[in-house]
Amino acid sequence: MQKVIEITAVRKFYEMGEQLVKALNGVDLTINRNEYVALMGPSGSGKSTLMNMLGCLDTPTSGAYLLNNENVSELIDDELAEIRNKEIGFVFQTFNLIPRLSALENVALPLVYSGMKKSARLDKAQQVLESVGLGDRTDHKPNELSGGQRQRVAVARALVNDPSIILADEPTGNLDSKTSIEIMALFEQIHNNGNTVILVTHEPDIAEHAHRIIRLRDGLIESDILNDKIISALQ
Repeated sequence: MQKVIEITAVRKFYEMGEQLVKALNGVDLTINRNEYVALMGPSGSGKSTLMNMLGCLDTPTSGAYLLNNENVSELIDDELAEIRNKEIGFVFQTFNLIPRLSALENVALPLVYSGMKKSARLDKAQQVLESVGLGDRTDHKPNELSGGQRQRVAVARALVNDPSIILADEPTGNLDSKTSIEIMALFEQIHNNGNTVILVTHEPDIAEHAHRIIRLRDGLIESDILNDKIISALQ
């Protein structure tokens, strides 16, 4: 299997006043292409720090992070930004859409940095919006959409650059139960299309959608198990 992520002996320490906080304290982790992984853990477990590391939003104090065989732990900020734009699609709990832009324009935004012409950007954004069931909402601004529709726009924006990884941080945190189920079905569809999906959540019922569940505690991986219910259902 092809490795997308390989983390070796990663530590991340922060100084808070005179106290040294060991957010990650020697984490080893490998994630292969087309895996569907949930990261779980209580507040202070290190899961948010690990998510920031995986998303190239932060670099380790020590250790190595290889993303598609490139050691991104040694890159400078500009290089990390380029990697983020090419390799990682982010989906956030709060959607992070730009209010004055239409759904189509929000989805097309990451393509601005790729040098693609505007007409080609909008064509690609239209295709991706249709793939998440919002082909008829392209001209709507975020405040004209429901919470579930806004999250679908956010998912489409994450997909538009054909990234190596979809990284979703509490993607159902602001949604009701029915809409949460619909969004999780969309992530399953994305995974079935060949994407690597990493889901950060504190909700066990949301984590159960993933095929592999990793739990962190005190800056270390406490458990890393396959989701037997999902695996059995696929066989």
